Amino acid sequence: MTSLDKPTSDTDRTTRTAQEAADTKAVTEAALFEAFGGVRGMVETVVPGLLFVTIFTINKDLHSSAIAALAVSLILVAVRLIRKDTVKHAFSGVFGVAFGVVFAMMTGNAKDFYLPGMLYTLGLALAYLITTLAGVPLIGLILGPVFKENLSWRTRNPGRKKAYAKASYAWGLILLAKCAILFPLYWWADTTQFGWVLVALKIPPFLLAVYLTWVFLAKAPPPIDVFAEMEAEEQAEKDRKAAEAAAAAAARNQEF
Repeated sequence: MTSLDKPTSDTDRTTRTAQEAADTKAVTEAALFEAFGGVRGMVETVVPGLLFVTIFTINKDLHSSAIAALAVSLILVAVRLIRKDTVKHAFSGVFGVAFGVVFAMMTGNAKDFYLPGMLYTLGLALAYLITTLAGVPLIGLILGPVFKENLSWRTRNPGRKKAYAKASYAWGLILLAKCAILFPLYWWADTTQFGWVLVALKIPPFLLAVYLTWVFLAKAPPPIDVFAEMEAEEQAEKDRKAAEAAAAAAARNQEF
């Protein structure tokens, strides 16, 4: 190797490393969008609550506000079904709105429309923290199948497990901070004020948590594709059996 070859080799390695890092970040970003619904999922999360508080601010009528919120949730699901898109985020929105409508109608208090969602947020925050303390961070359980690594990160990829733990702690603490703002307001603020604050807090904490997750995972080791490993093992087993069959056939031919 000449002295001129080495810089070229170093440059190639640097280029490959940078490309691999960029590919890892791109894959992570795509997986996060898939797991959490992307921009459309965020819109579907915000619209029912926004419509509820807007109508209630105008006419102070609980029934019309609740019916409108539930109707728009059903429309969003119908649109996804017609387009044959993934409906899990839209369906979760419908269930959340439906529970809110039931609570509000039962108590006659418009603020109770938001109570199921608040309780869910609190429970989710605790789930992120508790599962991480137990050594099985929830964000890893959510994203493992998306990255085709399932639970391989628990025992075979410690760097990735650490990243999932950091991300889960981030989600838990961010959601707890959100609850710390909303629950006092639930008791002190009127329905209109509370509704607008809740709508305003829908997206920013979510985006912050997703961004931190992306940062932690982009710096982590790449996932182990257990599906590819299983396919390779199956193919190797088929090749082994084919080789044994060929060897047996050749042995029989030699006997004749």
